[in-house]
Amino acid sequence: MSDHVYKKVEVVGSATDSLEHAIENAVERAGKTLRNMRWFEVDEIRGHIADGKVDHWQVGVKIGFTLDDHN
Repeated sequence: MSDHVYKKVEVVGSATDSLEHAIENAVERAGKTLRNMRWFEVDEIRGHIADGKVDHWQVGVKIGFTLDDHN
């Protein structure tokens, strides 16, 4: 097994229906520009309130990925 070097980026996902969907939105969108994604960490949860109810969720997500080897 070779050694790896990892990098993390931070994104914010949002959704109107659930925290899980907000996380999935963040990971899926990041996957359009990042390769080799390996894990995520949720480090922030917040939401928007409208008319006394939760209107949408926002989740801060750190995504870890391996860096490409360039030989």
